[in-house]
Amino acid sequence: MLQKQDIETHLKHLNDELLRMGVKGELCLYGGTVMCLVYNARPSTKDVDAVFIPTQEMRKAAKKVAEADGLPEDWMNDAVKGFVVEHPKRIFMDLPNLKVYVPEPDYLLAMKALAARLDGTDRDDLRFLIGKMGLKSAGQIFDILRKYYPNEQIKPATQYFVEEIFQS
Repeated sequence: MLQKQDIETHLKHLNDELLRMGVKGELCLYGGTVMCLVYNARPSTKDVDAVFIPTQEMRKAAKKVAEADGLPEDWMNDAVKGFVVEHPKRIFMDLPNLKVYVPEPDYLLAMKALAARLDGTDRDDLRFLIGKMGLKSAGQIFDILRKYYPNEQIKPATQYFVEEIFQS
């Protein structure tokens, strides 16, 4: 499990590796990484979900960081890219060779609600974001979801998941 300080250290090492490679990179963090690193909503996350460019160079640099820091090779992965749509983001870290972005809370909330994984931390993360944003109803969540994702992507499981959060 990666804690906030660990993630920050590994991202700085990623910047250092990009510097050695003569590459400027960008990445946008998602999921548990943002919950841990930005919001202090939980103590750790299992990996760093991110979308990054330039892809091949970032993968090479992340692999070098994994080797040097004793991390699994997939400590930073872009599996989340299949769920990412256009959204507002802001700079979280601006290092010489690496710009790190994070999504605005409403987009992160939409992603967490859409995922609706019952066996993970999505429920706690969603509750945290609801409180942070001061949302009072499931309808507000669905309005945010529809802002980013078409209705046909919002599964019945998501609807039940969100409604259950407001019932408990």
